[in-house]
Amino acid sequence: MGLLERFEEPVSGVAARSRGAQWARAALTRITTPLLPDDYLHLANPLWSARELRGKVVSVTRETEDTATIRIRPGWGFSFDYVPGQYVGIGVLMEGRWAWRSYSLTSTPDSSANDKTISITVKAMPEGFLSSHLVNGLKPGTVVRLAAPRGEFVLPDPLPEKVLFVTAGSGLTPIISMLRTVRHRDQRTDIRLVHSTPTPADLLFADELTTLADDGIVDLHVQYTRSDGQLTPEVLPTLCADWRERQTWACGPAGFLDGLQRLYAEAHLAERLHIERFALERGVVGAHGGTVTFARSGKSAVADGATTLLEAGESAGAMMPFGCRMGICQSCVVMLDKGCVRDLRSGVEHVEGERIQTCVSAAAGDCTLDV
Repeated sequence: MGLLERFEEPVSGVAARSRGAQWARAALTRITTPLLPDDYLHLANPLWSARELRGKVVSVTRETEDTATIRIRPGWGFSFDYVPGQYVGIGVLMEGRWAWRSYSLTSTPDSSANDKTISITVKAMPEGFLSSHLVNGLKPGTVVRLAAPRGEFVLPDPLPEKVLFVTAGSGLTPIISMLRTVRHRDQRTDIRLVHSTPTPADLLFADELTTLADDGIVDLHVQYTRSDGQLTPEVLPTLCADWRERQTWACGPAGFLDGLQRLYAEAHLAERLHIERFALERGVVGAHGGTVTFARSGKSAVADGATTLLEAGESAGAMMPFGCRMGICQSCVVMLDKGCVRDLRSGVEHVEGERIQTCVSAAAGDCTLDV
């Protein structure tokens, strides 16, 4: 291990946005050893931490029956120069364990604003223990952990002359941040938004979308699927006649996005389609599991076939690198020393000697990780 790696080792698992922030955290940790900076900082303010990004929940505002917007005031080390369309990781302490998920930011990035808050809009899923808690049980004042904003699902600068947004359900959340930023910066371009949702009662940001349309910022079409029928690739050309001429950003359920990919591929326009896929679907590739051993720390955890290796490590107290927690950024990649693991997205199995993503992989029997 080199000098730089040894210096930064105490905070190697922290998601920092810049090298300068990583050095500052490492320096504080070295100065206060054997105690940690947090042992002092937490006494002054629970949002001050040298090891991790934290935030305090300011408000939880109901949007629809099963969705809510959560506004968070980040603590020391958070950068507000994120890009509309990116997502942020949020960790909530539940029953003595930190549960993590990533959600699109719905706020407007503005480092000069007086209101130093960010927001996410969460839909409570029937099988989603954390999402249900965020919508129905999270209280203002709760301190949460944060991972730095990430993601490539963003608009270019300058904006294209013609833009098409195609979304379904909560897939609207990264797009609303883009539209709010366009309005905030007084940008003008030709934007068409085609959004699909079951009923008017399910429509997120309904009043704001109407205002954006009335102000000429967006040309809006909402497809209410229970009365108007499903939004399918075959229907899209009738709702946006010049779709071939537009750069397209799409977000929604997997089947919805798969159909759009086929449409654009068959039209030889795949390079014009930019997509964002949401939550990892677990437990669909077989019921495995086993004892996961973390070689460097000597710790281990028994995990089922739907628990990610990242979550298993965190539950055992092992220092695990992470970033987006949804299989995109590659920050969690480690070496598989022994055994076999399964990618929860595809079902592909990886064996010893391969590098694997711990945030989207689960044990397929006993295994050992080099972490």
